[in-house]
Amino acid sequence: MAELPDLTVFANILTRKFHDKTLNKIDITVAKKLNVSPAELKWALERHQLLAVKRAGKTLQFHFSGEQVLGLHLMLRGELVAIQHEEVPRFQILAFHFEKGEGFAVIDLQKQATPTLQPAAVAVPDALALSKEYFSSLLSKKRTVIKTLLMDQKLMRGIGNSYADEILYNAGVSPFSTANAIPAPYIDRLFNSINEVLKSAIKQIGAANGDELKGELKDFMNIHSRILKKTSKGEEIKTEKIGGRTTYYTDEQQLFL
Repeated sequence: MAELPDLTVFANILTRKFHDKTLNKIDITVAKKLNVSPAELKWALERHQLLAVKRAGKTLQFHFSGEQVLGLHLMLRGELVAIQHEEVPRFQILAFHFEKGEGFAVIDLQKQATPTLQPAAVAVPDALALSKEYFSSLLSKKRTVIKTLLMDQKLMRGIGNSYADEILYNAGVSPFSTANAIPAPYIDRLFNSINEVLKSAIKQIGAANGDELKGELKDFMNIHSRILKKTSKGEEIKTEKIGGRTTYYTDEQQLFL
């Protein structure tokens, strides 16, 4: 699943490539997840300029002229691919055709990628816009496993399974720790790790992608990897399920209960 760093890079690439270009046509191949009819979506977006693509939590938001906004959640298997002219890639959900035959498509084998016209505003803070006060207060009130808390999109938006592991490893906190048992110094470390890990990933993914949509990149991860057996420090990497999701961790991470 694309998480905050991937989506930030995708948004930047799409903005650079299609900023101020007119959407000549949008093809709707799979409409079951749309919140409006295909005709309404076409009327709202076609012949409008794409002003910017922004990331909001785990969604992309396409801002068009005329104050039209299309939200897009790629869900578990959704991807963005570049297309030319009337090309139709396998498993297409939507395709955006701009001037001069350029465009991109949303593909999803599972057909779960979800486009939403005029998505409602969300008050939950983004993971990169958290205040230390909010984060500390949140942890102090929750007897939740810390990894589950970091991934709860109703508490903070953008962090998924992979980066929760990376953040916890960077902070030296066990993913099995109880949130309100974590002492203040480690709360500070966790807060700083959220910014450090996510911003570093954005930089690395951005450099690797350039101006091309290459999909999710995880080769640089320190612990969340099916390939790695030990960390760069020589620690054994272990796996266990938390909430049905595979968690990567080491025994050296501090456990607070």
